[in-house]
Amino acid sequence: MKLTRYALTLIAAAALAGCGSAVKLDEPAPVETRQPTPPAPTPAPAAQPAQTAVPTVDLFSQYTQEVKDKRVVYFDFDSDVVKEEYRPLIDLHAKRLNANKKAALMLEGHTDERGGREYNLALGQRRAEAVAKSLTLLGVGANQVEAVSFGKERPAVQGSGEEAWSKNRRVELKDK
Repeated sequence: MKLTRYALTLIAAAALAGCGSAVKLDEPAPVETRQPTPPAPTPAPAAQPAQTAVPTVDLFSQYTQEVKDKRVVYFDFDSDVVKEEYRPLIDLHAKRLNANKKAALMLEGHTDERGGREYNLALGQRRAEAVAKSLTLLGVGANQVEAVSFGKERPAVQGSGEEAWSKNRRVELKDK
């Protein structure tokens, strides 16, 4: 223990002795005198390239043009399942509505003449809601779509037969 204390004392003394040759505080430190160098000349500002006007793209208008004649989704008999072939149409309408959150659609569900009035109103509603769900899954706000049913009350084509019925089983996407 004494040996350790003795060794620490020697180290401290050696450190203090080495500091004795340091700069004395009483004497001013030498100052180097230099002539200031003049600042480099500032280069003239480079000519700004002409600003090119980038036209703004109105996606809503562009999508509106694309969907102007694509406003009907057709369904199979007694079905409210959106067919795969109408996915691109629904996707295009979703892009349009997402480009303008103030835009809205009325989704009108229709059926053919077969079945009772209440049944067809319910089926038309389910069809309209199926399209609405597809749109909301693609990011469209629920406040931008409204599903209503007209059942068999507003046929697109008059007559009986599969040709007329297939045109009446539909959801029409109309701007509000």
